[in-house]
Amino acid sequence: MALGPVMLDIEGTALTPADRELLREPAVGGVILFSRNYQSPSQLNDLVSDIRALRRPPLLIAADYEGGRVQRFRDGFTAIPTMRSLGRHFDSDPDEAVTMSRTCGWLIGAELRSMGIDLSFAPCVDLDWGVSEVIGDRSFHRKPQVVSKLALALIRGMRDAGMAAVAKHFPGHGAVVADSHDKLPVDRRPYSVLLDDMQPYEKLTQHRVLAGVMTSHIVYSEMDALPAGFSPYWIKDQLRKQVGFDGAVFSDDLSMKATAQYGTMSQRAHLALVAGCDMVLICNDRPAARAAVARLADYSNPLSLVRLARLHGVGAPLRETLQASDDWQAARQQLDDWHDRPELTLNA
Repeated sequence: MALGPVMLDIEGTALTPADRELLREPAVGGVILFSRNYQSPSQLNDLVSDIRALRRPPLLIAADYEGGRVQRFRDGFTAIPTMRSLGRHFDSDPDEAVTMSRTCGWLIGAELRSMGIDLSFAPCVDLDWGVSEVIGDRSFHRKPQVVSKLALALIRGMRDAGMAAVAKHFPGHGAVVADSHDKLPVDRRPYSVLLDDMQPYEKLTQHRVLAGVMTSHIVYSEMDALPAGFSPYWIKDQLRKQVGFDGAVFSDDLSMKATAQYGTMSQRAHLALVAGCDMVLICNDRPAARAAVARLADYSNPLSLVRLARLHGVGAPLRETLQASDDWQAARQQLDDWHDRPELTLNA
């Protein structure tokens, strides 16, 4: 059975019979795990194993795992610093910041792969324009060239560990105040300014390290009336043709309030797929998810299947083997030493 175009969530720390039934539907292609799905490493390992056993090829298993406040699993996992802290360190020591970013990426990838998780919706490559609270310290930096360098290092670290990276939120979420979880943001900047926000995607695409991109639920009103995740202009014309990206494109969660005015969940999912998304996320609304999965039962896009198949993780060392390795211990020591340094402040 091929991977379907819908990624869903589950409610608890183990699969229910209803979960198993839904996740076997043809339109389902993946599962995203949240903090509510985690109790301990052993429990997470069992849950992931159960999910992977449901289908062949196995469903994609993902997590939002950026570091800082967006790290879904805490106890038993390495605390990854905020991306802003890496960006600030870049201002004083670029080489060390790049090295630390790659180390963080490797730790993210290695620890998640030891649980059997395929991919992370990270890094966040939105520019820090200083106005978005929902992005805030999730951003590396204001300068696109710094974001590009640190994101490239982080992704290379993830790839070293066998994990695919999904950069977000295309074309850029950092210049709007509104949170798309709560309402539809509108970005009125001209295209010439948005080119800065798009630069990290161009650089990462040029280096051929980026496996996936997640779109934003934002209207960029000077270019198109539709949010980016529903917009052929942004996905097909800009991301595919202008940037040259040929990997998988994900919608952000379609249950966010920013998307509510665009129809039922089934209609939103269809709109996003027609616009060029390869996979749509539907979380925290099981009845709507069921309806969308039913409507998309016969949906198939051969090119999307190829792109999604590339996202399966490579290699999955046992957690005990990983933690006994010289590489993991050296990476942890490097991060601990960096955390323990006093923060430098520059006198005016």
